[in-house]
Amino acid sequence: MTDPANIILLCLFCLAGSFIQRVTGFGFGIFVMTIFPFLLPSYGEATALSGLLAGTNSILIVLQKWKFIVWRMFLPLLITFMVASAICIFYLTRIEEHSIRQILGLVLFFASFYFLFFNKKIHLKPTLPTQISMGTLSGVMGGLFAMQGPPAVLYFLASCPNKDVYIACMQAYLFSGNVMMTVVRGYNGFLTPAVGLAYGFGILFVLLGNFIGGKVFNRISNKVLRRCVYIYLSVSGLVVFNI
Repeated sequence: MTDPANIILLCLFCLAGSFIQRVTGFGFGIFVMTIFPFLLPSYGEATALSGLLAGTNSILIVLQKWKFIVWRMFLPLLITFMVASAICIFYLTRIEEHSIRQILGLVLFFASFYFLFFNKKIHLKPTLPTQISMGTLSGVMGGLFAMQGPPAVLYFLASCPNKDVYIACMQAYLFSGNVMMTVVRGYNGFLTPAVGLAYGFGILFVLLGNFIGGKVFNRISNKVLRRCVYIYLSVSGLVVFNI
């Protein structure tokens, strides 16, 4: 991470990824993981860096929106996520990732397309079966690819009454999950000096992207937010499919 070109790429992707997450509530990992594996010595270190930076971005939003968090809406989902993601991190080096990415990419694309045009007919309630299923899928995606957001996004968008509750619950969920995954990644040797150096370069641009994204988020309506999220989900599905 001493190559100036790599540092510039890292900073630009951190800025854009942070902006995307602040506006839509997710997407930092999906965006930056298109480049991080090429900048870090190993794929595991790339996921560790993504989780650290995404977690930092999330806690900033949580501190701003703390009063809107409804913990009962996602505690079972969070617990399920932690179990599933920990298992996947331990088996990260044993899994052929490309074929799984393609499957996940297609699922993301078609799910977002369906939700974009039929979201008024979808009413996911914070029931235990819903939370367990979404938490498991989110855990698999988070543990393997540092992309735990999409399943949780679909759940929170359909069950939260307004955009402030949505963004608060979503970021509390992402921050909690990233803290746990960082601990597990550290145990597995993925927190290295290269990750720390890259974090030092990227954090200022994460803060900047968060600030700019917050201004945009405050100006958009619930309807526009939903459309932005579903469109970005479909785009991210195609990106994941082609990585």
